[in-house]
Amino acid sequence: MTKLVPIGDHVVIKVEKAKETMKSGIVLPDSAKEKPQQGTVMAVGSGVMLDNGTKIPLEVKEGDKVVYSKYSGNEIKLDDEEYVVLSQHDILAIVK
Repeated sequence: MTKLVPIGDHVVIKVEKAKETMKSGIVLPDSAKEKPQQGTVMAVGSGVMLDNGTKIPLEVKEGDKVVYSKYSGNEIKLDDEEYVVLSQHDILAIVK
């Protein structure tokens, strides 16, 4: 299994699959599905480096379920799984 290791303030998120059916039971084609905005943090970078050389750790950790900006980051498909690599500032919230 290949592992993605983010650097700096970047985070690897496993994308949550988009819903394929509506509440009424209608099956949606791929072109009608909304782009997912939720996922699980799989790996985090080492942190943000400040101008004075101080490194600040990231606020998210592996296993956190998060909501992120709709069109942020870079999508990667690895081992038949979909991931997005984005900066911590593109994460909007942690789902508790």
